[in-house]
Amino acid sequence: MKVTVNNIELAYEKFGNGEPLILLHGNGEDHHIFDVITKKLQKDFTVYSVDSRNHGESTKTEDYSYETMATDIYSFINTLKLGKVNIVGFSDGGIISLILAMNQSECIRKMALLGVNLKPGDFKEDSYRFIKDTYEETKDPLFKLMLEHPNIELADVKAVTTPTLVVGAEHDVFKPELFVNLANTLPNAELIIMNGHEHDSYIVNQDMLYPDLVKFFI
Repeated sequence: MKVTVNNIELAYEKFGNGEPLILLHGNGEDHHIFDVITKKLQKDFTVYSVDSRNHGESTKTEDYSYETMATDIYSFINTLKLGKVNIVGFSDGGIISLILAMNQSECIRKMALLGVNLKPGDFKEDSYRFIKDTYEETKDPLFKLMLEHPNIELADVKAVTTPTLVVGAEHDVFKPELFVNLANTLPNAELIIMNGHEHDSYIVNQDMLYPDLVKFFI
């Protein structure tokens, strides 16, 4: 399905019944990374699995900013008249979710931030170098986005009272202290570290987070 929001079309799929739960994928991906876990989540929620702008089957634009993508999701929620929603955001999807909570917290009931970062400096040195080298070779604007954004200070999230589940991987592309600091700074957050996992190995085409998400959202 597609819906016109913020002067573009967002592609999405809808499954199940219950409270609305929006799934937001990471950089360079599409909503299909959640296909496996959606089969379980749809038992408990009405799942809206969305392709961000410039991803999947959504509109391609010149605007790659996280703030614009957050506005897209805010418009998505309002256009479909979803009321307060739960959100699961992975990586870039987590950044979008956090920005939405910072600016329009009234539309979010709870959110899970999976493998999220606040700044490019949160990348481990080798991961940042890989992104930089890839951008210099390809000039892909999605890699430029990760090199330059987001630019969120820990102090900026102190006012975000949305109940939040912060999830990071033991072997993430980000420095491990990021997840601890974020969970400690958010006023209403809890932290899970996925031992033995890498940045995306516990979520892409996986359902292992299902028990934790259901426990948190319900």
